[in-house]
Amino acid sequence: MNCLCPILFAVMLGELVFTAPANKEDKFHIHDLEVESFDADTTYEYEDEPQEIKQAKLEEETIPMFVHADTNHEIEHVRYIRSPTPEPESEDPPIDMPTCLLCVCLTGSVYCDETNTEEIPMLPKETSYLYARFNQIKKVTVKDFADFPTLKRIDLTGNLITEIEDKAFSQLPNLEHLSLSENKLVRLPALPPKLRTLDAHHNRIKSNGIKRNAFKNLARLEFVYLGFNRLDKVPANLPDTIRVLQLQHNNISAITDNTFCKPQDSSYIRDHLNEIRLEDNPINLAEYPNSYICLRRLPIGKPYFGRIY
Repeated sequence: MNCLCPILFAVMLGELVFTAPANKEDKFHIHDLEVESFDADTTYEYEDEPQEIKQAKLEEETIPMFVHADTNHEIEHVRYIRSPTPEPESEDPPIDMPTCLLCVCLTGSVYCDETNTEEIPMLPKETSYLYARFNQIKKVTVKDFADFPTLKRIDLTGNLITEIEDKAFSQLPNLEHLSLSENKLVRLPALPPKLRTLDAHHNRIKSNGIKRNAFKNLARLEFVYLGFNRLDKVPANLPDTIRVLQLQHNNISAITDNTFCKPQDSSYIRDHLNEIRLEDNPINLAEYPNSYICLRRLPIGKPYFGRIY
């Protein structure tokens, strides 16, 4: 019996040793392991970590750990601080921005050719050149070009324009070139003061659709293209600055001594007027020799054999 007591004591002591809890101060080092494979989603937490460290970890976003392909299978743990979430941009449209939905806008020039638009498009305030050719525009209003001081050229060739409000262009202080050709106009609107080129050929304009003083105060006007219309006389009060006057294919049947010259002033010469085209009009130019005495070149004309439409 005495021999059994020490043996039983030794067995009980062994069980106590193997079942004792691990010391909380023992440290677990992941770098001490030799790893054959590693699960990127595995995470480790330590009960004895200070609260400050745990809080800092919550504010970080951890990149999955990876294993270098070396012989020691060294594991590197990488973290980065989460970038601030960008604030969403305002959905309100910018103020005073041009639409340019159908057009191409390039540094002062707007190109709206062949877009089938039925009205003058909205333009940026700094527009200097507008090209809206071969569309379905039928009318031009004063509002279409209100407050555009930089406009220098408007080209509306090849539309269906039948009406232009009288002051649609006259309020444009710097407009120099205006093209209204290949439309259905029967009259001209008031013209801007600095106009240099007017192109309105291939319309339906009649002489009573042009005001008597329409050209009188245009001190910079040089080129007038009114061929292929329905004029029955040469427009009156053409300024001395005119260089080219094209009136071919109209219904002009007569001219007078005052049409181009000033009979009361024998010294008057039109130095700049180098081209007058009157071919295919029902007029015999030889019947009006005194109408050309102030010109350096005679008008261009051919014998009239009747209108061809």
